[in-house]
Amino acid sequence: MFKESVAKIITDEVPGPKSKALFKKRQKYVAKGIGNLTEIFIAEAKGAIIKDVDGNLFLDFAAGIGVQNIGHGDETIINALQEQAKKFIHPCFHVTLYDAYIQLAEKLADITPGNFDKKVMLANSGAEAVENTIKFSRKYTGKIGVLSLEAAFHGRTYMAMTLTSKVKPYKNGFGPFMSDAAYKIPAAYCYRCPFGSKYPACGIACAEKLRTLLKGELSGDMIAALIAEPVQGEGGFIIPPQEYLQALQSICREHDIVFILDEIQTGFARTGKMFAGEHFEIEPDIITLSKSIAAGIPLSAIVGRAEIMDAPNPGEVGGTFAGSPLGCVAALKAIDKIQQDNLAVQANKIGALIKSKLLEMKQKYALIGDVRGLGAMCAVEFVKDRQSQEPYPEIVKKITKYAFERGVIFISAGIFSNVIRFLPPLVMSEQQVAFGMAVLDEAIENCL
Repeated sequence: MFKESVAKIITDEVPGPKSKALFKKRQKYVAKGIGNLTEIFIAEAKGAIIKDVDGNLFLDFAAGIGVQNIGHGDETIINALQEQAKKFIHPCFHVTLYDAYIQLAEKLADITPGNFDKKVMLANSGAEAVENTIKFSRKYTGKIGVLSLEAAFHGRTYMAMTLTSKVKPYKNGFGPFMSDAAYKIPAAYCYRCPFGSKYPACGIACAEKLRTLLKGELSGDMIAALIAEPVQGEGGFIIPPQEYLQALQSICREHDIVFILDEIQTGFARTGKMFAGEHFEIEPDIITLSKSIAAGIPLSAIVGRAEIMDAPNPGEVGGTFAGSPLGCVAALKAIDKIQQDNLAVQANKIGALIKSKLLEMKQKYALIGDVRGLGAMCAVEFVKDRQSQEPYPEIVKKITKYAFERGVIFISAGIFSNVIRFLPPLVMSEQQVAFGMAVLDEAIENCL
């Protein structure tokens, strides 16, 4: 295992020769539609550092797109997986039950927001969790319609794609979707307000639009559920005002609509609280969870009001691999680490350091239009001109490439692909944050 704590590039080019050779095989044998944000092949990883097969070390500001909140290669997770694998790997919960599933369900019911009785279903992926929330909501309400937000991302399966906004690359050529039962409502993208207003003088017009829709174009007796990310991830780390999500919840209560919070990317201390919804003082009826729930072992969860979760009859929800023993024991250890090591506090410290540096860069570079973040979920949005706010996706590609070639992994986001998002492991040190931000500053300056 390597000992270095920052990036170190030892090959003449990045990716190096071994990664290039493997990537040729990837192109020959792996479906083209599976995207890759870098072309390196990982050999090992620890904390916030990734070592590739050529021996290059990279500082990781992506964390598996928010999967490695507790850091790569955590020993407590590895030990728990080894111990579980010695006992049994997967008997299928539908056939023979195991205690780790029950322990995790109890833990999730306890730590998620909402002062009411809850029940839990475990699944395999974020998209699968989203699909099942719609099943629960429709079964419980007897209604079929679903609302989601503009700029939303909820996954790549068919209902999840229907609820997602960005056509390219996620939806292009895959229709028809379930458009007869799904409807988009305005998101609170304050930097690009769809109503041309400024917060707080706007009166949260984006949320009030839903009230109007439910009096005219739609009706509450058509709509089973509304699903929203508390911070929109793929959409560009869009952080709404507190009143926005509170208004959506209130409207849902008025019309007997199940209010679903998609915490797949925002959960497990990422935003400085265990769950991002806590910042907004809301109590969703259902929460979807995945990504960092089990430190990289495929797992997801649906946590909701007991009466909603009990609406389907036995056999109507589930799956052969749903809630695997390995995923359950990893999740229990990951949650313990988050709580015991106060990683929510650490997220706020990391986020403050990143935002401070980004704001300094905003003073230097006119192409930075907006800096935003909640905890260690931060973003910088690039524009060609601050007045017109015309998106500048081309510069984002150049900046991320420049940084990558110097050993720092940044990834993009945004409905216009003009945002760099920061999802560092919550164990990243101040030294590592400073190194990464210095490389970003250098990248922007050299890509102008």
